[in-house]
Amino acid sequence: MSLSTIVVDDEPLARKGLAIRLAEHDDIDLIAQCGNGREAIEAIRAYQPDLMFLDIQMPGLNGFEVLDEIVAQGLKLPMVVFVTAFDQYAIKAFDIHAVDYLMKPADEVRLAQSLEKVRLAIQAQTDVDHKNKLVQLVSNVTGSDTNKILEELSNNDELSISKYSDVLPIKDGGELSRVPVNSILWIDAAGDYMCVHTDENTHILRKTMKQLEEVLDPRQFIRSHRSTIVNKQYIQKFCSQLNGEYYLVMSNGKELKVSRSYKEKVKQAVTN
Repeated sequence: MSLSTIVVDDEPLARKGLAIRLAEHDDIDLIAQCGNGREAIEAIRAYQPDLMFLDIQMPGLNGFEVLDEIVAQGLKLPMVVFVTAFDQYAIKAFDIHAVDYLMKPADEVRLAQSLEKVRLAIQAQTDVDHKNKLVQLVSNVTGSDTNKILEELSNNDELSISKYSDVLPIKDGGELSRVPVNSILWIDAAGDYMCVHTDENTHILRKTMKQLEEVLDPRQFIRSHRSTIVNKQYIQKFCSQLNGEYYLVMSNGKELKVSRSYKEKVKQAVTN
């Protein structure tokens, strides 16, 4: 089985060198070479390749932003091997997410190892797992300042990528909305769904409270009720009633009940 492959790099010599080395592998079908991120997205739309060698640092859309666009547009996500000039110390974060990478200039031995890793992943049918981890990496990275991340890499610093994303992806039919986490006022449960409230809209998300707590930073979001999570930065008041019940007043005037079991944690979070 041949793997349809594209190479994405803004440096013509780097593209040519990688193309020459890939030609030595009979099961690699190089179908496109792209000089920038926009060309890469169009090639993926047109060819739906199995594999993409993607440069990280490019003018216009960088490698992270290319992946972000692929996910946002709902395109078929290929297996991805990053191509980078950054050293191994700085690139450790990609290993954690099981994303392979090549150092520039790519040598024959390392390229062969990378291709073997791709082949084994496909044979073992773990590409879904690979893609899920890649999407998580995209979510983590693109929710942050990508220029800051690239600067850290160029300085040989370890990536300061939080495990909590700054963007919450929400699917609605054929559309994927990327809701900035900082814009979320509160989230409450409605049966099997979560209602994600911002100043402008209410988005419907099929997740559990437990799943949301795993992706939202607990330094910013707190449970005020078994069916409610609130963003601390939008809490205006913490109030008590004569009957001993408590509630929060949010920045938009909405009152949210605080259950007794969460009262002390909410009070501590508001006063700190």
